[in-house]
Amino acid sequence: MDVKGRRGLLWGTLLALLAVGIGVALRPQPVPVDLAIAEVAPLRVTVDEEGMTRVREVFTLDAPVAGRLRRIDVDAGDPVEADRTVLATIDTAPPALLDARRLAEQRAALEAARSTRDLAAAERERAAADLAFARRELDRARRLAEEQSLARRALEDAERAFRVASAELTRSEAALAVREHELERAAVQLLSPLELEARQASCECVTVTSPTHGVVLRVLRRSAGIVGAGTPLMEIGDPADLEVVVDLLSEDAVRVSPGQAAILGGWGGPELAARVRRIEPLGVTRVSALGIEEQRVDVVLDLSDPPARWERLGHDYRVDVGIVLFEGEVLQVPLGALFRDGDDWAVFVADDGEARRQTVTIGARNDLAVQIRDGLEAGQRVIRYPGERVSDGSAIVER
Repeated sequence: MDVKGRRGLLWGTLLALLAVGIGVALRPQPVPVDLAIAEVAPLRVTVDEEGMTRVREVFTLDAPVAGRLRRIDVDAGDPVEADRTVLATIDTAPPALLDARRLAEQRAALEAARSTRDLAAAERERAAADLAFARRELDRARRLAEEQSLARRALEDAERAFRVASAELTRSEAALAVREHELERAAVQLLSPLELEARQASCECVTVTSPTHGVVLRVLRRSAGIVGAGTPLMEIGDPADLEVVVDLLSEDAVRVSPGQAAILGGWGGPELAARVRRIEPLGVTRVSALGIEEQRVDVVLDLSDPPARWERLGHDYRVDVGIVLFEGEVLQVPLGALFRDGDDWAVFVADDGEARRQTVTIGARNDLAVQIRDGLEAGQRVIRYPGERVSDGSAIVER
């Protein structure tokens, strides 16, 4: 072979190798994917939200009367017994201090009361003198009547005058007693708080006892001082009678029914069983941490476990609540394997190194898995989180 032929053979070989390399480079490469197995396993679907424990019956102890409250010595957590444990004592309130004008008015009122008393005393003296005169006249008329020296009408007039004088004396004595009390009242108005306290022989106190068995939950007013009737003093309840309240979005609350099971966690102890007792009929507008207005509904749950498992829980403790909407052994796949195919749900099934689109019918689902009612069989492998590179018929390889 001459030189020209050998050169052509060399270039031909190089071109053939280049073509093969370009073909290999352009050949579709398998897409690396993560696979999961469709399997029958337990699936639980819950509505999750933070809740608060609370004593079922909280009693707010109020001051029954206005007065001076003595310092409250009980502390939160102290046990109490119904109608026996004294929690607060209220004394009579001291009078207000008098300013200069009011003091002058009270002194003038005292002098007026003293003068009125003196006038009533003079009236009584006059009534006593009239009664003494009427008695002597009646005695004289009776003697003359016995001697038949006085007409019957004159005797009757004397008796009538005596009775009138006696009644007048009684009236004047009563008026004098009234004026004496008025004078005493006017004098008391001028007494200072210290003088009144010194004259007080004993404490005219009102004791406030516990209305129920339990413990003191919170002391609202501890310091001594003047309180009005109805002032809240403390809250009392029984920590052994707890319930849990959780506020759900209204769209979640309509999925909950009384009697549904719930799971409590996140409180520092073991998971607790609970059951829905009541869904409040009234929704309340609350603003979320993001500033979004939400319609919230309170759902009340009862603890199902024995008290020994949750005895460390107290009033207003935070718990994580999961209300069970569905629970069972079902065929399931990871939620990330699903994607929309028009109006249907679909997955990619791994079939001999290829991705095959498969339409499925789903059921219950939570944040991790979804129930497959139709379209898959147990043991089939599906692609988790398929990306844009995966399509029906794509070559795949497991990572």
